[in-house]
Amino acid sequence: MRSVNQSHRPRQRRAVIVALALSVPALAGCGNTLYAVQANSASSKLEQARELGAELYAPYEYFYAKEHLKKAQTEAAEADYSDATDLAEASEEYAERALRLTREARRGAPR
Repeated sequence: MRSVNQSHRPRQRRAVIVALALSVPALAGCGNTLYAVQANSASSKLEQARELGAELYAPYEYFYAKEHLKKAQTEAAEADYSDATDLAEASEEYAERALRLTREARRGAPR
């Protein structure tokens, strides 16, 4: 005689398979949402860097971040959300570097 737990395992396994099968297409449609979150964060940090004077104190990092965000927007407009997200992530990383370098330079710290 099978225990109660063993008799429910096939149902549980089926439920997990069905849940996974239904979630995969839903995740595929999240690219634009992931891009929007990443681009918003990068844009915010880029604006902070601009306000602190990163164009002067960390020009390479600032303009690298700015151009990558522009390219991310272009890719998103073409619905290439994977590349857009990657570019926005790079933009955010360099905007953070620009912020750090700008803050250090304004405090008089060596680069």
